[in-house]
Amino acid sequence: MTTPVTQTNFENLKLVNRGKVRDLYEVGDKLLMVATDRISAFDVVMDDPITSKGEVLTRLSLFWFDYLKDVVPNHLITADVDQYPAECAPYRDQLLGRSVLVKKAKPLPVECIVRGYLSGSFWSAYKKNTTVCGFKLPEGMQESDKFPEPLFTPSTKAELGLHDENISYEQMEEILGKELSARVREVCVRLYEKAADYARSRGIIIADTKFELGIYNDELILIDEVLTPDSSRFWPLDQYKPGAGQPSFDKQFLRDYLSSLDWDKTPPPPKLPAEIIEKTGARYLEALEKISGQKL
Repeated sequence: MTTPVTQTNFENLKLVNRGKVRDLYEVGDKLLMVATDRISAFDVVMDDPITSKGEVLTRLSLFWFDYLKDVVPNHLITADVDQYPAECAPYRDQLLGRSVLVKKAKPLPVECIVRGYLSGSFWSAYKKNTTVCGFKLPEGMQESDKFPEPLFTPSTKAELGLHDENISYEQMEEILGKELSARVREVCVRLYEKAADYARSRGIIIADTKFELGIYNDELILIDEVLTPDSSRFWPLDQYKPGAGQPSFDKQFLRDYLSSLDWDKTPPPPKLPAEIIEKTGARYLEALEKISGQKL
């Protein structure tokens, strides 16, 4: 069993951001993204890592970058550590399998969420009012029902520890402008539809997902992670039954455990039992194998 990586500290490189999961370094005019084994839930980073999680996220993102490159270009330069700039060489062992060298794009100031099924916060809102985020949804839908067509539902980008907030498409137009907003929506829906069709053929329903897009040389590109268990809800197709929450290959298992505790969802996080860590890790590994055919 490999030793989990909870944090990187590469002294010769310039750390520009430490997110919930990724450590981001500046290397010349490029960025080095390192996926650690940290896991967050309810916007709180747990103290207990999930071994190999960063490697799973990296491999899945690489798979999807390749599969979806005809829809929109992406920020990937290479994931081959031997092709990285020389100043990365001292950290080769830590970078191997869990890092990517990418173009330095300017991220869009919105989260790009596409939903194919009624779940999560959308289900909670639908129970109160069938119009959610400006979408007039059909009456009488059940939890986990499939929407007639995928919905593009942007949100704000919150600082670490705060919650993103859903915004209307019109609000997004005010932030990005009409032309870019239309392009972003079109690209995200196409990405979701192509990925969802493929995943279904592999026995997985992608209930919803979050894309990150940025601008590089005046071009819209796909950045960050793509269609991982951290950014998506993955459900097993053979167990799909509308009318309730679904079993999943993502961190919903962890969220469900945490929701059963007397914890107010603010730091510090509770200690995770070994069984929860192990079962969460197993779900990530299963998602990788089902989607990409790869094993760690």
